[in-house]
Amino acid sequence: MHIHILGICGTFMGSLALLARELGHEVTGSDENVYPPMSTQLEQAGIGLHEGYTREALKPAPDLVVVGNALGRGNAAVEYMLNRNMPYVSGPEFLAREVLNGRWVLAAAGTHGKTTTASMMLWILEQAGFDPGYLIGGVPNDFDHSARLGSSDFFVVEADEYDSAFFDKRSKFVHYRPRTLILNNLEFDHADIFDSIEAIERQVHHLVRTVPATGLVVRPARDRNLDSALALGCWTPIQSTAIGGESDLASWRAELTAADGSEFMVVHNEQPVARLRWNLTGQHNVRNALAAIAAAKHVGVTPDHAIAALQRFGGVKRRMELIADVGGIRLYDDFAHHPTAIATTLDGLRHQVGQDPVVAVVEPRSNTMKQGHHSARLLESTMLADRVVWVDYDEQDWLAAMLDGADGRHSRYSVMEELVAGLCGDLPRPCHIVLMSNGGMGGLRERLRNQLETCFG
Repeated sequence: MHIHILGICGTFMGSLALLARELGHEVTGSDENVYPPMSTQLEQAGIGLHEGYTREALKPAPDLVVVGNALGRGNAAVEYMLNRNMPYVSGPEFLAREVLNGRWVLAAAGTHGKTTTASMMLWILEQAGFDPGYLIGGVPNDFDHSARLGSSDFFVVEADEYDSAFFDKRSKFVHYRPRTLILNNLEFDHADIFDSIEAIERQVHHLVRTVPATGLVVRPARDRNLDSALALGCWTPIQSTAIGGESDLASWRAELTAADGSEFMVVHNEQPVARLRWNLTGQHNVRNALAAIAAAKHVGVTPDHAIAALQRFGGVKRRMELIADVGGIRLYDDFAHHPTAIATTLDGLRHQVGQDPVVAVVEPRSNTMKQGHHSARLLESTMLADRVVWVDYDEQDWLAAMLDGADGRHSRYSVMEELVAGLCGDLPRPCHIVLMSNGGMGGLRERLRNQLETCFG
């Protein structure tokens, strides 16, 4: 079957293309952003790419068009597809129908930590010899690609709450029907499609309704929004996670033996299991690990084996990924794009580096951020940084207003060259710089790394 994917260079759709190709289909695709590394990965898989959304890419007509959720009415390819009565489907529905059907799906959902938690589950199952299939919205450092079919009945998926397509406004994860479900947390996000936290809670409820009574839901012991979502109805056993004395009722608990989260004892039903020592830091990663261990136990991996696997877990690209270490200046790349994610990332780094200077470089790029929804919490989220540089290429009025009257730790740049010069002109050593964005920051990572090597190498 010839499948054409509209929006193929997105993380989810590009991964879906790899799975479709592995299934034996002829796969082509269109996108406005055809560039490495995704374009290279797709071309190496034998997938033909078309620049732009033109009707010519749909000639001759494919057997099926898979439509990315970034496309809508008025798009030339979408209009041509509809006028020609071509069969079409959303990406999540294609994944559910062609890949997930009949498999034991382990899904990681929540506002934060989905990619990392899914990668942890995948690594544990891989080390246990399960050879699971997977689709993750990032590239785990322990694997070459972001998706594969696998040879077993098990499939790990990052379960995103974003909508499925212009013709299907349900969250992607409603299609996946997991048997093992992790709900990491729940906060307001995606203001471009959700009007309120209650609207997201309703979608989580729809997801929970699909989990069988023989399945498992893993959640943090304390999360008011998850409480509200689950109060709408749950027919599946629930296990909870906690750190220290947060909850006396948690099924899984971590007792920190290192303040930065790099070492902790895993406790299950108040019985110590084993100590986990790893390269990751931050309480958010401790919580991710507890959830992954609980999920793995549900499919038959003992907690001690899961803990042993996580000792060797290599992390995920763009999750506090060290990309340069030059003359005492360490440069990290992180996907944080929400006040909670920014705060927890900086907290983990602060515990790790002590009093060393920390510089946070933040680009408010998500649709929710651009609408100013998180402005009341953003300044507070960066309080553990010694210096905060705001990347504001679009010169957003709400960001200027937020920073008006902020203390001298904060600065804002809208021009790349000025940003790089301003950042590198007064750097102490040692120093830790964290780039925080859900996008490419206009190539800032590469420019800044080169400048550091020139000035301090």
